[in-house]
Amino acid sequence: MATTTSSAAPTTLASVTLEVADPEAARRFYSAFGVDRYITVRVSEAASAGFRGFTLALTVSGPATVDGFVTSAVGAGATVLKPATKSLWGYGGVVQAPDGTIWKIATSAKKDTGPATRAIDEVVLLLGVEDVKATKQFYVGRGLTVAKSFGGKYAEFASGDACPVKLALYKHRALAKDLGVPADGTGSHRIVIGSTGGAFTDPDGFVWEAARS
Repeated sequence: MATTTSSAAPTTLASVTLEVADPEAARRFYSAFGVDRYITVRVSEAASAGFRGFTLALTVSGPATVDGFVTSAVGAGATVLKPATKSLWGYGGVVQAPDGTIWKIATSAKKDTGPATRAIDEVVLLLGVEDVKATKQFYVGRGLTVAKSFGGKYAEFASGDACPVKLALYKHRALAKDLGVPADGTGSHRIVIGSTGGAFTDPDGFVWEAARS
């Protein structure tokens, strides 16, 4: 069993910043979508093509709430990658924001037990990585604590008080398949993660910057 302690300065996810071509347009979109409290945006013209290697996943209470968030996203300019539908695990859909960021909205409930709300139960930043076990150990070495781990398929880290978003790892190709996009991509990930433990870059090229005090 992998250890979850380290002598490194403790690191937790402090912020999620999306790099976009038009920050003002992105802020309008994310406000209309209803997720602006979870992310920030900043300008970047860095080259990026294809799958950027990550998704932000929203967990909500029921199918009607999933539909509400999908409708809000599409109304603000998002593209539907996978229409919301029932599956073995629940109900969910996938949209792509105008800036290229992919969002998954899902619930484990297959039926509504109440009216739709705008409440979000959980937000997870899922990084698509080549080797979940190796990258998990890299993050453990940075001081993160593993909360859940399923072999080489998935790992989730304990969240801190600095950010309402959780960090998780998933196989790159499996994540792309789940989102309904080709796995290939080049250039910048167009995302920067704020760190409470200093700046570093992980094995898959995801950049962490020291969080501003």
